[in-house]
Amino acid sequence: MGTLLITQKEIGELVSMPEVIDAVERTFRGMGEGTVINPTKLHLDLGDGESGLPYRAGMNSMPAYVGWLETAGIKFIGGWEDNPGKGLPYISGMMLLVDPRDGRFLSAMDGTLVTALRTGAQTAVALKYLISEPEDPVIALYGAGAQGRTQAEAIASSFNVKEFRVFDIRQEASNVFAEEMGPKIGVPIRVVDRPEEAVEGAHAVVSVTHARDKFIRNEMIGEGVTVCPLGSFRECADELILSMDKIIVDHVGQTLHRGALKEVSESGRLKEEDLYGTIGEVVAGKKKGRENPRERILCIPIGTGAMDVAVAALAYRKAMEKGVGSEFSFI
Repeated sequence: MGTLLITQKEIGELVSMPEVIDAVERTFRGMGEGTVINPTKLHLDLGDGESGLPYRAGMNSMPAYVGWLETAGIKFIGGWEDNPGKGLPYISGMMLLVDPRDGRFLSAMDGTLVTALRTGAQTAVALKYLISEPEDPVIALYGAGAQGRTQAEAIASSFNVKEFRVFDIRQEASNVFAEEMGPKIGVPIRVVDRPEEAVEGAHAVVSVTHARDKFIRNEMIGEGVTVCPLGSFRECADELILSMDKIIVDHVGQTLHRGALKEVSESGRLKEEDLYGTIGEVVAGKKKGRENPRERILCIPIGTGAMDVAVAALAYRKAMEKGVGSEFSFI
């Protein structure tokens, strides 16, 4: 048997967002119960750090084993900051799935859509346990790109969202987002001119930007708000991070050393014992999520290979059932 090659278009036709959300929640539960193995991602600096390389890019290697699917795999993915100006996607990624019983490479597939789908789904799963208003929430969304679209789709499929308030540094992107996504998800989308406008009366703040200027400030976030910065950058002010009632992460090791917590952690102002727990522990029932409507909660699902492997395995199994994809032998 060869390796099944699956394209991005085929993945989009094979899996639905509710299926992805279910797979992600099961995988978080597995992380909490210890049936998922997820090493810290390994980063290759191609110019997005201190390597001195000219490519303004970086790549992550993200292996995992997902017990409930009895599947192992790895994602190799990166972002190229100059690509949008070249008419190319910012993110480029691939997935490999392997049968842990015998080492056969089951599938090779696009990793970009898998990433976008699971990133939206992991926020929806986290908010299920952490949002202060589960009935008719107002969501502030920073970033109107591909990740913003799957965030909106996943959250709208999980909650009866009253309104999305969208801010992007390129207002044209926000306008296009509202025109495209409003009819698709059936939720009012209001484009705002300033980040501060988006959070007024919001129950959750979701940020998927490349910002490094810590624009989400402490004074912007009121009681009962859940803040979810998903990127590898510095979107949250230090004062906000250090004053939250709870900090919940998806993976302790990697979240302390990249993304929102990197600077406060490496400066010694935030230690591992200051973290309340993980999303997996909350989903598995080992720790409580939101305990009262006034808590300000910082939740950081920075992204784990386990979620990618789970969604890729879902796509692979459906492709096998439906005869989708093309088989290729590397031997």
